[in-house]
Amino acid sequence: MEKKTAVVSKNANVETSGSTASSIFATIVIPITFVVCVLIYMFVLGNPANFEGGSNENHPLPGNYLGIVYKGGWVVPVLMTLVLLVFIFAIERALTISKAKGTKNVAGFVRTISAKLNQRDINGAIAACDTQKGSVGNVVKAGLLKYKEMQNEPELLKAEKIAAIQKEIEESTSLELPMLEKNLVIISTIASISTLTGLVGTVLGMIKAFSALAASGTPDATALSNGISEALINTALGVTGSAIAIIAYNYFTSKIDELTYSIDEAGFSIISTFAAQHETTGAPVRPQTV
Repeated sequence: MEKKTAVVSKNANVETSGSTASSIFATIVIPITFVVCVLIYMFVLGNPANFEGGSNENHPLPGNYLGIVYKGGWVVPVLMTLVLLVFIFAIERALTISKAKGTKNVAGFVRTISAKLNQRDINGAIAACDTQKGSVGNVVKAGLLKYKEMQNEPELLKAEKIAAIQKEIEESTSLELPMLEKNLVIISTIASISTLTGLVGTVLGMIKAFSALAASGTPDATALSNGISEALINTALGVTGSAIAIIAYNYFTSKIDELTYSIDEAGFSIISTFAAQHETTGAPVRPQTV
């Protein structure tokens, strides 16, 4: 019991530490990214060399897309931040999931565990988990340690032993897997709000363009088309950010599902092997004294 408590406590500490690190990462990265994008907007896109007359108050030079994007207005750095955050958190999730898989192919690791169990080599299976590492290795190792403990437990029924092994695997899984989904909520949120933010910028740009047209008093097709193109820059950035975020979210969700399936497969192998190799239905019946 003390050994089990120590293992669960260790896993819980690792989960808490990882969760805190991810939260700190998000808290630091988001404002820094916004500041960087504002600076890019002001000094790169807003460079006077991108505009007629050497002033960013004028129209962009023909074919100068940096100047056109700058004219999208204050919503542009917000949209740039959303797009850049998708790439940053995608890289962070890719590294985290890669670490969770462990050092070797997950499917091969599961086959190794099944082979070791069929050979009744529990210590070899535990050694394979130590070599594999990662979340998958940690969960399977916890189940194997409980498997080994139940082998030497004469007081419990077979069904109770199986239930104890299954519970240990489920508890370990609940400690390990949430870390894999950490920060995915940020990507999914960007997928939802990026397009809407772009539309806000477009609407504001259209209002500005038509207001300028009304104030001029005479129709100016060139000014109107420039205003509309500048406004639509926001829509383009918003749709791009949303599309990338949706692709990233679905990709990482599928990878997490693959890991979950591998853990379930390994857990099923552990439980079914225990059930097959241990035919004892319960504790031995003690003779009654007369």
